[in-house]
Amino acid sequence: MPDDPTTDDTDGAPATDGPATDDPERAPVTAELPDSVMNVTGVDHITLIGSNEADTVEFYRDVLGMPLVLRQPNLDAPHMSHLFFDPGDGRLLSFFVQDEQQSNPAPQRAGVGAVHHLAFSIDAGEFREIREALDEYGQQYNEFDRGAFHSLYTSDHNGLTIELAADAYHIPDDRRGEVMATAQKHRVEDGSEYVKDEHLASALEALGIPVEPTDLPDAPTGAGGIE
Repeated sequence: MPDDPTTDDTDGAPATDGPATDDPERAPVTAELPDSVMNVTGVDHITLIGSNEADTVEFYRDVLGMPLVLRQPNLDAPHMSHLFFDPGDGRLLSFFVQDEQQSNPAPQRAGVGAVHHLAFSIDAGEFREIREALDEYGQQYNEFDRGAFHSLYTSDHNGLTIELAADAYHIPDDRRGEVMATAQKHRVEDGSEYVKDEHLASALEALGIPVEPTDLPDAPTGAGGIE
């Protein structure tokens, strides 16, 4: 059972951002570029330590549907292979693997500096079909309505929590940060613990973006891992 992405790693208590008010002593939440040393232009790739090639390809290609687009030696440790997968948005996800490394499906317990979970976007219009395909494949998962999005939680062959997330509304990719920052503002004004469906809708409306809900099934709200 993967760790629940909504709990605090230290004691398992539900995560909270404290009172739903803006604290002037905390970093402001805004989509504006910060006054920083530099600005990155996006995520190029994320690299994880994997187990072996066969198990890695089976899950990320054969279950999640990511093409394996590049295989080469790990340039810093040539005895390992470096596999690159395409999640579908122009970014890459890669793994360092060795054939002799066995997969370990036991739940991971993330500590400081570790990866807690990976979240991948899925098409809201295909949400039901994806759920049925996972059932048919025998891949266990849990389903939750997170307010601003709707997610399936499963785990890979090494116990890493994988989230498959569909937005509750159509959000232009180039305005996602702006929409989320505005929804956060509305959440705080509403006194809510987290961004809900109505906060996202009101953010889109305030920004002059068409408010177009996606077709997602009903699901429980809350937290949990895989049975």
